[in-house]
Amino acid sequence: IFPINGEDYEDLVVAMSKLKLNDASLVYEKESSAALGYGFRCGFLGMLHLEIVKERLYREYNIPILATTPSVRFNINKKDGTTIVVYNPIDFPDPTVIDSIYEPIMDTEIIVPTDYIGNIMKLAQDRRGIQKDIQYIDEKRVALHYELPLIEIIFDFYDKLKTVSRGYASLDYHFRENRISNVSKVDIMINGEKVDAMSFICHHDKAYAWGKSVTDTLAEVIPRHLFKIALQACIGGKIIARSTVNAMRKDVLAKCYGGDVSRKRKLLDKQKEGKKKMKEIGSVAVPQEAFLAVLKADRD
Repeated sequence: IFPINGEDYEDLVVAMSKLKLNDASLVYEKESSAALGYGFRCGFLGMLHLEIVKERLYREYNIPILATTPSVRFNINKKDGTTIVVYNPIDFPDPTVIDSIYEPIMDTEIIVPTDYIGNIMKLAQDRRGIQKDIQYIDEKRVALHYELPLIEIIFDFYDKLKTVSRGYASLDYHFRENRISNVSKVDIMINGEKVDAMSFICHHDKAYAWGKSVTDTLAEVIPRHLFKIALQACIGGKIIARSTVNAMRKDVLAKCYGGDVSRKRKLLDKQKEGKKKMKEIGSVAVPQEAFLAVLKADRD
Protein backbone atom coordinates (compact mmCIF):
# COMPACT_ATOMS: atom_id res chain seq x y z
CA ILE A 1 0.00 0.00 0.00
CA PHE A 2 1.16 3.55 -0.78
CA PRO A 3 -0.16 6.95 0.35
CA ILE A 4 -1.79 8.88 -2.49
CA ASN A 5 -0.13 12.07 -1.23
CA GLY A 6 3.61 11.61 -0.65
CA GLU A 7 3.61 13.98 2.32
CA ASP A 8 1.26 11.59 4.19
CA TYR A 9 3.98 8.93 4.48
CA GLU A 10 5.13 9.88 8.00
CA ASP A 11 1.51 9.92 9.17
CA LEU A 12 0.99 6.51 7.55
CA VAL A 13 3.96 5.08 9.49
CA VAL A 14 2.37 6.18 12.77
CA ALA A 15 -1.09 4.98 11.70
CA MET A 16 0.16 1.49 10.73
CA SER A 17 1.93 1.07 14.09
CA LYS A 18 -1.29 2.00 15.92
CA LEU A 19 -3.38 -0.37 13.79
CA LYS A 20 -0.92 -3.16 14.56
CA LEU A 21 -1.61 -2.76 18.28
CA ASN A 22 -5.21 -3.96 17.96
CA ASP A 23 -4.87 -6.12 14.83
CA ALA A 24 -2.32 -8.88 15.42
CA SER A 25 -2.98 -10.43 11.99
CA LEU A 26 -1.67 -7.34 10.17
CA VAL A 27 1.90 -7.89 8.94
CA TYR A 28 3.85 -5.17 7.15
CA GLU A 29 7.33 -3.97 6.22
CA LYS A 30 8.60 -0.82 4.53
CA GLU A 31 8.70 -0.74 0.73
CA SER A 32 9.80 1.82 -1.84
CA SER A 33 8.87 2.11 -5.50
CA ALA A 34 10.29 4.33 -8.22
CA ALA A 35 6.79 5.01 -9.53
CA LEU A 36 4.74 5.22 -6.30
CA GLY A 37 7.28 6.41 -3.73
CA TYR A 38 7.47 5.10 -0.17
CA GLY A 39 4.88 2.73 1.28
CA PHE A 40 4.44 -0.69 2.91
CA ARG A 41 4.33 -4.29 1.74
CA CYS A 42 1.50 -5.80 3.78
CA GLY A 43 0.16 -9.25 4.47
CA PHE A 44 -3.63 -9.51 4.85
CA LEU A 45 -5.96 -12.38 5.70
CA GLY A 46 -7.96 -11.72 2.54
CA MET A 47 -9.76 -9.09 0.50
CA LEU A 48 -12.13 -8.20 3.35
CA HIS A 49 -9.22 -7.59 5.72
CA LEU A 50 -7.62 -5.31 3.12
CA GLU A 51 -10.83 -3.30 2.73
CA ILE A 52 -11.18 -2.92 6.51
CA VAL A 53 -7.61 -1.65 6.94
CA LYS A 54 -7.97 0.71 4.00
CA GLU A 55 -11.25 2.09 5.36
CA ARG A 56 -9.85 2.51 8.89
CA LEU A 57 -6.81 4.41 7.61
CA TYR A 58 -9.12 6.81 5.80
CA ARG A 59 -11.76 7.24 8.52
CA GLU A 60 -9.58 7.28 11.64
CA TYR A 61 -6.41 8.91 10.30
CA ASN A 62 -7.65 10.68 7.13
CA ILE A 63 -4.99 9.00 4.96
CA PRO A 64 -6.21 7.86 1.52
CA ILE A 65 -4.07 4.96 0.29
CA LEU A 66 -3.39 3.15 -2.95
CA ALA A 67 -3.46 -0.68 -2.82
CA THR A 68 -1.53 -2.42 -5.59
CA THR A 69 -2.36 -5.93 -6.79
CA PRO A 70 -0.98 -8.73 -4.57
CA SER A 71 2.18 -10.43 -5.76
CA VAL A 72 4.72 -13.02 -4.67
CA ARG A 73 8.48 -13.42 -4.88
CA PHE A 74 9.78 -14.24 -8.35
CA ASN A 75 13.40 -15.21 -9.08
CA ILE A 76 14.31 -13.88 -12.54
CA ASN A 77 17.41 -14.99 -14.45
CA LYS A 78 18.51 -12.38 -16.99
CA LYS A 79 20.28 -13.12 -20.26
CA ASP A 80 23.44 -11.41 -18.97
CA GLY A 81 23.77 -14.09 -16.28
CA THR A 82 22.53 -12.05 -13.31
CA THR A 83 19.63 -13.06 -11.05
CA ILE A 84 17.19 -10.62 -9.45
CA VAL A 85 14.34 -11.07 -6.98
CA VAL A 86 11.10 -9.24 -7.81
CA TYR A 87 8.26 -8.72 -5.34
CA ASN A 88 6.37 -5.96 -7.12
CA PRO A 89 5.08 -5.92 -10.75
CA ILE A 90 6.43 -2.35 -11.05
CA ASP A 91 10.01 -3.70 -10.72
CA PHE A 92 9.52 -6.41 -13.37
CA PRO A 93 12.26 -6.10 -16.06
CA ASP A 94 11.66 -5.82 -19.79
CA PRO A 95 10.65 -9.21 -21.33
CA THR A 96 13.49 -8.98 -23.88
CA VAL A 97 16.20 -9.28 -21.17
CA ILE A 98 14.60 -12.21 -19.29
CA ASP A 99 16.03 -15.71 -19.71
CA SER A 100 13.87 -17.64 -17.20
CA ILE A 101 11.47 -16.98 -14.31
CA TYR A 102 10.98 -19.13 -11.21
CA GLU A 103 7.79 -18.89 -9.16
CA PRO A 104 7.01 -20.39 -5.71
CA ILE A 105 5.02 -23.63 -5.67
CA MET A 106 3.02 -24.71 -2.61
CA ASP A 107 2.11 -28.12 -1.23
CA THR A 108 -1.61 -27.72 -0.60
CA GLU A 109 -4.03 -29.80 1.45
CA ILE A 110 -7.78 -29.29 1.06
CA ILE A 111 -10.16 -31.11 3.41
CA VAL A 112 -13.72 -31.17 2.13
CA PRO A 113 -16.93 -33.26 2.36
CA THR A 114 -17.14 -35.91 -0.35
CA ASP A 115 -20.17 -34.18 -1.92
CA TYR A 116 -17.97 -31.33 -3.18
CA ILE A 117 -14.96 -33.23 -4.56
CA GLY A 118 -15.88 -32.44 -8.19
CA ASN A 119 -16.17 -28.70 -7.56
CA ILE A 120 -12.84 -28.56 -5.72
CA MET A 121 -11.01 -30.57 -8.40
CA LYS A 122 -12.32 -28.25 -11.12
CA LEU A 123 -11.27 -25.15 -9.15
CA ALA A 124 -7.77 -26.52 -8.51
CA GLN A 125 -7.37 -27.52 -12.17
CA ASP A 126 -8.38 -24.01 -13.30
CA ARG A 127 -5.66 -22.61 -11.00
CA ARG A 128 -2.91 -24.75 -12.61
CA GLY A 129 -2.99 -27.27 -9.77
CA ILE A 130 -1.23 -30.66 -10.07
CA GLN A 131 -3.06 -33.37 -8.13
CA LYS A 132 -0.81 -35.58 -5.97
CA ASP A 133 -3.27 -37.88 -4.20
CA ILE A 134 -6.68 -38.26 -2.54
CA GLN A 135 -7.04 -39.63 0.98
CA TYR A 136 -10.40 -40.56 2.50
CA ILE A 137 -10.39 -39.52 6.17
CA ASP A 138 -13.77 -41.16 6.84
CA GLU A 139 -17.01 -41.84 4.97
CA LYS A 140 -17.89 -38.15 4.62
CA ARG A 141 -14.56 -36.31 4.44
CA VAL A 142 -11.67 -36.42 2.02
CA ALA A 143 -8.23 -34.77 1.85
CA LEU A 144 -7.04 -33.58 -1.56
CA HIS A 145 -3.34 -32.85 -2.02
CA TYR A 146 -2.22 -30.50 -4.79
CA GLU A 147 0.81 -28.58 -5.96
CA LEU A 148 -0.42 -25.02 -6.59
CA PRO A 149 1.45 -21.85 -7.62
CA LEU A 150 1.32 -19.27 -4.81
CA ILE A 151 0.27 -16.51 -7.24
CA GLU A 152 -2.92 -18.49 -7.94
CA ILE A 153 -3.70 -18.85 -4.23
CA ILE A 154 -3.26 -15.29 -2.98
CA PHE A 155 -5.85 -13.56 -5.16
CA ASP A 156 -9.22 -15.13 -4.38
CA PHE A 157 -8.62 -18.88 -4.21
CA TYR A 158 -9.79 -19.16 -0.59
CA ASP A 159 -12.98 -17.19 -1.31
CA LYS A 160 -13.76 -19.37 -4.33
CA LEU A 161 -12.97 -22.50 -2.31
CA LYS A 162 -15.51 -21.52 0.34
CA THR A 163 -18.06 -20.65 -2.34
CA VAL A 164 -17.92 -23.96 -4.25
CA SER A 165 -17.95 -25.99 -1.00
CA ARG A 166 -20.65 -23.90 0.74
CA GLY A 167 -18.15 -22.99 3.43
CA TYR A 168 -17.18 -26.53 4.44
CA ALA A 169 -13.71 -26.77 2.84
CA SER A 170 -10.52 -25.97 4.75
CA LEU A 171 -7.18 -25.01 3.21
CA ASP A 172 -3.60 -25.49 4.38
CA TYR A 173 -0.45 -24.88 2.35
CA HIS A 174 3.32 -24.59 2.79
CA PHE A 175 6.26 -23.84 0.52
CA ARG A 176 7.60 -26.66 -1.67
CA GLU A 177 10.03 -25.19 -4.24
CA ASN A 178 10.67 -22.52 -6.83
CA ARG A 179 9.78 -23.86 -10.27
CA ILE A 180 10.37 -22.43 -13.74
CA SER A 181 7.22 -20.88 -15.19
CA ASN A 182 5.95 -18.88 -18.14
CA VAL A 183 4.63 -15.76 -16.38
CA SER A 184 4.21 -12.25 -17.78
CA LYS A 185 3.67 -8.76 -16.44
CA VAL A 186 0.38 -7.23 -17.62
CA ASP A 187 0.18 -3.43 -17.65
CA ILE A 188 -3.12 -1.54 -17.52
CA MET A 189 -3.34 1.61 -19.64
CA ILE A 190 -6.02 4.28 -19.15
CA ASN A 191 -6.32 6.65 -22.08
CA GLY A 192 -2.85 5.64 -23.30
CA GLU A 193 -1.08 6.12 -19.94
CA LYS A 194 0.18 3.21 -17.84
CA VAL A 195 -1.16 3.00 -14.28
CA ASP A 196 1.64 1.31 -12.32
CA ALA A 197 -0.56 0.50 -9.33
CA MET A 198 -2.83 -1.69 -11.50
CA SER A 199 -0.08 -3.82 -13.10
CA PHE A 200 -0.06 -7.50 -12.17
CA ILE A 201 1.87 -10.70 -12.90
CA CYS A 202 0.12 -13.84 -14.11
CA HIS A 203 0.70 -16.94 -16.22
CA HIS A 204 0.96 -16.14 -19.92
CA ASP A 205 -1.96 -18.44 -20.82
CA LYS A 206 -4.26 -16.47 -18.48
CA ALA A 207 -3.06 -12.99 -19.44
CA TYR A 208 -5.90 -12.30 -21.89
CA ALA A 209 -8.69 -13.53 -19.59
CA TRP A 210 -7.33 -11.63 -16.57
CA GLY A 211 -6.60 -8.49 -18.62
CA LYS A 212 -10.08 -8.48 -20.17
CA SER A 213 -11.70 -9.02 -16.77
CA VAL A 214 -9.80 -6.05 -15.28
CA THR A 215 -10.59 -3.68 -18.18
CA ASP A 216 -14.28 -4.66 -18.11
CA THR A 217 -14.39 -4.09 -14.35
CA LEU A 218 -12.74 -0.68 -14.72
CA ALA A 219 -15.22 0.27 -17.45
CA GLU A 220 -18.03 -0.20 -14.91
CA VAL A 221 -16.32 1.87 -12.19
CA ILE A 222 -14.70 4.80 -14.03
CA PRO A 223 -17.32 7.52 -14.65
CA ARG A 224 -18.06 8.74 -18.17
CA HIS A 225 -16.19 11.84 -19.34
CA LEU A 226 -16.80 14.24 -22.20
CA PHE A 227 -14.46 12.15 -24.34
CA LYS A 228 -14.08 8.42 -25.03
CA ILE A 229 -11.71 6.57 -22.66
CA ALA A 230 -9.74 3.52 -23.84
CA LEU A 231 -8.92 0.92 -21.17
CA GLN A 232 -6.23 -1.48 -22.37
CA ALA A 233 -4.23 -4.41 -21.01
CA CYS A 234 -0.81 -4.95 -22.58
CA ILE A 235 2.26 -7.16 -22.30
CA GLY A 236 5.29 -5.11 -23.27
CA GLY A 237 4.13 -3.20 -26.33
CA LYS A 238 1.41 -5.68 -27.35
CA ILE A 239 -2.24 -4.87 -26.56
CA ILE A 240 -4.05 -8.06 -25.48
CA ALA A 241 -7.43 -6.73 -24.27
CA ARG A 242 -9.48 -3.54 -24.47
CA SER A 243 -12.66 -2.01 -23.09
CA THR A 244 -14.09 1.45 -23.74
CA VAL A 245 -15.90 4.00 -21.61
CA ASN A 246 -18.10 5.90 -24.07
CA ALA A 247 -18.23 9.67 -24.02
CA MET A 248 -21.14 11.73 -22.76
CA ARG A 249 -22.68 13.25 -25.87
CA LYS A 250 -24.94 16.20 -26.39
CA ASP A 251 -27.68 15.64 -28.97
CA VAL A 252 -26.54 18.28 -31.49
CA LEU A 253 -29.24 17.17 -33.94
CA ALA A 254 -32.10 17.96 -31.54
CA LYS A 255 -32.95 21.20 -33.33
CA CYS A 256 -32.65 19.75 -36.84
CA TYR A 257 -36.14 18.84 -38.01
CA GLY A 258 -35.75 17.52 -41.52
CA GLY A 259 -33.45 19.57 -43.77
CA ASP A 260 -30.47 18.48 -45.80
CA VAL A 261 -28.35 15.60 -44.46
CA SER A 262 -25.19 17.61 -45.11
CA ARG A 263 -26.19 20.06 -42.34
CA LYS A 264 -26.55 17.23 -39.87
CA ARG A 265 -23.24 15.78 -41.00
CA LYS A 266 -21.56 19.17 -40.50
CA LEU A 267 -22.84 19.39 -36.91
CA LEU A 268 -21.71 15.84 -36.11
CA ASP A 269 -18.25 16.44 -37.63
CA LYS A 270 -17.91 19.62 -35.58
CA GLN A 271 -18.77 17.69 -32.41
CA LYS A 272 -16.31 14.95 -33.37
CA GLU A 273 -13.49 17.49 -33.74
CA GLY A 274 -14.33 18.94 -30.33
CA LYS A 275 -14.22 15.49 -28.73
CA LYS A 276 -10.88 14.78 -30.39
CA LYS A 277 -9.38 18.02 -29.09
CA MET A 278 -10.78 17.38 -25.61
CA LYS A 279 -9.22 13.91 -25.55
CA GLU A 280 -5.80 15.43 -26.24
CA ILE A 281 -5.94 17.95 -23.39
CA GLY A 282 -8.35 16.23 -20.97
CA SER A 283 -7.30 14.02 -18.07
CA VAL A 284 -9.14 10.99 -16.70
CA ALA A 285 -10.26 11.11 -13.07
CA VAL A 286 -9.73 7.61 -11.68
CA PRO A 287 -11.78 7.10 -8.47
CA GLN A 288 -10.42 5.21 -5.46
CA GLU A 289 -12.96 2.42 -6.05
CA ALA A 290 -11.23 1.61 -9.35
CA PHE A 291 -8.05 0.37 -7.62
CA LEU A 292 -10.08 -1.88 -5.32
CA ALA A 293 -12.17 -3.08 -8.28
CA VAL A 294 -8.97 -4.34 -9.95
CA LEU A 295 -8.33 -6.59 -6.96
CA LYS A 296 -11.91 -7.89 -7.04
CA ALA A 297 -11.98 -8.60 -10.79
CA ASP A 298 -12.97 -12.18 -11.63
CA ARG A 299 -9.80 -14.15 -12.44
CA ASP A 300 -11.37 -17.39 -13.74
